[in-house]
Amino acid sequence: MSKQQAADMVALYIEAEKDVLAGKSVSINGKMMSTEDLEQIRKGRMEWQRTLSMYTRPRGTTLARFN
Repeated sequence: MSKQQAADMVALYIEAEKDVLAGKSVSINGKMMSTEDLEQIRKGRMEWQRTLSMYTRPRGTTLARFN
């Protein structure tokens, strides 16, 4: 999974969330979702946001000096 793919999935879930809140039905990975599925859509968005954040977190240990 690339950073761009994760960002695309976050955007897809945000758009789905907006559509469902507007009363529309959406299809994600072949599954139709509506207002009843809003919590599942939000969980999916949060999962993809965590995946995306792994690309922007600093890696390794950093030390701070206070002189």
